[in-house]
Amino acid sequence: VQPVESGGGLVQAGGSLKLSCTTPGRTFADAITAWFRQPPGKQREFVAVISKSGVIIYYDDSVNGRFIITRDNALNTLYLQMNNLKPEDTAVYYCAARFAPWTSNYQLSSSYEYWGQGIQVTVSP
Repeated sequence: VQPVESGGGLVQAGGSLKLSCTTPGRTFADAITAWFRQPPGKQREFVAVISKSGVIIYYDDSVNGRFIITRDNALNTLYLQMNNLKPEDTAVYYCAARFAPWTSNYQLSSSYEYWGQGIQVTVSP
């Protein structure tokens, strides 16, 4: 099982992008899913998480109010709507999936079992 991201690219500051992630080969509705990112020269960091039903959502403070995580279990797809993008949002964005029960350590990379290959998002000043 490897999630597959799409929708990245180059955008000017203040613009928007929407990332998508599918998880072929496994029942998507059974997974807690999240977005992480890795800025140039930095470690991978948590962005947002959404529970299996979509009821529980958490964001990192750096994106709260600008990014929106959603999921469509019927389409086996996770989304990240990114608005008011800033140059500091430039990073490789990763989709992650966890089929184990909910954990309070949702901000840790080690809590997720499956990862996408990553997709580049570049925000120009």
